[in-house]
Amino acid sequence: MTMENGTGGIAAPTVDRVDIAEAPRAGPAPYVPPEVSMAELTVPAVLTGAILGIIFGASSMYLVLKIGMTVSASIPVAVLSITLFRAFSSAFGMRPATILENNIVQTTGSAGESIAFGAGVTMPALLILGFDMSIERVMLVAVLGGLLGILMMIPLRRAFIVEQHESLAYPEGTACAEVLKVGETGGTSAIMVFTGFFFAFIFRVLNRGMALFLEEVSAPVRGLKGAYAQMDVAPELLGVGYIIGPRIASTMVAGGVLAYLVLAPAIVMFGEGLAQPLAPETTKLIRDMTAGEIRNAYILYIGAGAVAAGGIISMFRVLPMIVRSARAGLRDISRNRAGEHVAVPRTERDLSLKFVIFGSLGLVAVIWFVPAFHMNALGALLIVLCGFLFVTVSSRLTGEVGSSSNPISGMTVATLLITCLVFLALGWTSIEDRVAALSIAGIVCIAASNGGTTSQDLKTGYLVGATPRAQQIAILIGALSSALVIGFVLKGLNDAQTVYTKKDLPAITVPEDQLLGPREAPGSRVSDTTLYRTWFARPGNTLGAPEGKYLIDDAGRPAYLVDPAINGKAEQHDNGDARKPYEAPKTRLMAIIIDGILTQRLPWGLVILGVLIAVTLELAGVSSLPFAVGVYLPLGASTPIFLGGAVRYAVDRWRKMRTGQGESDSSPGVLMSSGYIAGGSIALVLIAFLNFKPDWVEALHTGGSESTILALLTMVVASVILFLAGTLWRAPVESQSGPPARR
Repeated sequence: MTMENGTGGIAAPTVDRVDIAEAPRAGPAPYVPPEVSMAELTVPAVLTGAILGIIFGASSMYLVLKIGMTVSASIPVAVLSITLFRAFSSAFGMRPATILENNIVQTTGSAGESIAFGAGVTMPALLILGFDMSIERVMLVAVLGGLLGILMMIPLRRAFIVEQHESLAYPEGTACAEVLKVGETGGTSAIMVFTGFFFAFIFRVLNRGMALFLEEVSAPVRGLKGAYAQMDVAPELLGVGYIIGPRIASTMVAGGVLAYLVLAPAIVMFGEGLAQPLAPETTKLIRDMTAGEIRNAYILYIGAGAVAAGGIISMFRVLPMIVRSARAGLRDISRNRAGEHVAVPRTERDLSLKFVIFGSLGLVAVIWFVPAFHMNALGALLIVLCGFLFVTVSSRLTGEVGSSSNPISGMTVATLLITCLVFLALGWTSIEDRVAALSIAGIVCIAASNGGTTSQDLKTGYLVGATPRAQQIAILIGALSSALVIGFVLKGLNDAQTVYTKKDLPAITVPEDQLLGPREAPGSRVSDTTLYRTWFARPGNTLGAPEGKYLIDDAGRPAYLVDPAINGKAEQHDNGDARKPYEAPKTRLMAIIIDGILTQRLPWGLVILGVLIAVTLELAGVSSLPFAVGVYLPLGASTPIFLGGAVRYAVDRWRKMRTGQGESDSSPGVLMSSGYIAGGSIALVLIAFLNFKPDWVEALHTGGSESTILALLTMVVASVILFLAGTLWRAPVESQSGPPARR
């Protein structure tokens, strides 16, 4: 049977009607009643959603590499959909898009952000483990994880969305539904998103693209050697702070204060008199190390321990919820009785259970047999068990705290710990086993992230009266299209700022049988056009070379060290051009766990310090996971997030004094923040790709002020604009009386 979706619709795959004897529908009446038929799953809607999903996936990839987190794309994609379709309707006399078509656009487009997060958190760890980050591997992990997360969420829809409508608010999904309703009669909220988008886009072109003012401000703290106050001049991080709110933003910056204004100065104070390097550092004395080197040698391990402990603690907190959710899902599945075909309302039709089961089994078979994964039956089983477990809890947590605050990284850490400890117990500790462990974590991470996003989209659809099956098909298409592109985005961001350096090359000769092909030349900033063979110095290599990728000449000698942009060490190219590597904080954590557990050489002392910091926070009644992320992130990244949270706090106080209500998830301030994030991130992605053309970059860099005051003033302006949007702008009240009977 195919779905009726109106003129120009996409035919759904042949599926059985839902085999469930439906109970009376709980909750409010949907905006579009079940008996109303209108255009929904149409080609323009799916195509627009897929394109927007790719764009927001690219911007989210930058954000996750920069600070290790993303923000849900549903609301901005919904606003852009409303605006674009209205513009096309006015310009070309096309039929106006229905509310259900706009919902399909946001459903399709939302997959890009969740896939970008999962891929950005896990896949760059390949570089740290001594492997090349191939586009094919990233693409395969993204496709498998994205589709698996959606399929595993489908049987849980009724349990979470319908039966628990009152207890699971899905704040961002509910806000998105309100935006769609407003857009049906005007779409005025798009003004805020576009204003924020263009402001942040121009802002980033001026400070990153043209270097007219500083991109980061930093100053030493007097009387406290080794301590530096820092702030990234970044409107997109300001927007992140506004959306996540003052509590989480303050907790994050508190972690940064502890790490860089307490721990780092303490290390300098007690270590500057030492005559020998302090482990795990093996070459430099404390007094000769820069603030960045101290962070890489010591603070990162402490932060990794804190993040891992925070993730595990968060998992223990939700264990009862996991059990209840899993039982509800299995109970929902058991209600499907063979041979029973009961007609159900349009708003209750899902993809059939047969499609879900056979689709999931097919994906698991691909995971098992693809040679690149080095997977076996146990690995495939771990993916199924951890995947369903964490898709369930991710969907539940999204209902409680929203997609943007969903601790997917904690679930990934838990998956990685489980997998690595099982592998260690079985003696699977080879390089290939490390890749297998990372692949398992990557697929589960993306599945959990996309599962939570799917549940949020289905909540939006539940409120506006969408057909669940249409949404499920749309997000499958959106996940597939975004996954096929995300590998190119990730590799492009890394390659654009990769350094080929001759500094500190090891004096070794690499055996012929260890050299790999095909040959490659150094990057565009290097005048050398010779084609070299490649060699990966992996952890514990027999030649004793520092880990990384090398270009090897015909004599077997290293000619260049290939220092990646993601978690790279060099702060400039050999020709003096500055660069700022992507910190990718949670990516290094993944590599630390894999390498440390399987080789049994993790610097446990520093890691345990981080664990105890997390435990201390929990005993004090403070959530340890955002604090731990602050310990791990550079202070410069946490500071603008804190500033955004402070602006949100001020807006909430202002609005409560005058209206008695604070900011909602669809308020003008939140929408402008979404524009900040989208505009700033997309500008940075475009500028990063310009690095493939060094002459273009040189032409853009006209030179500007090095004034710290000027850079800080630009952030003050961005904050004031955000405050005014939240306090002074009043969107017109639109009628929400319901749609016409048929479009």
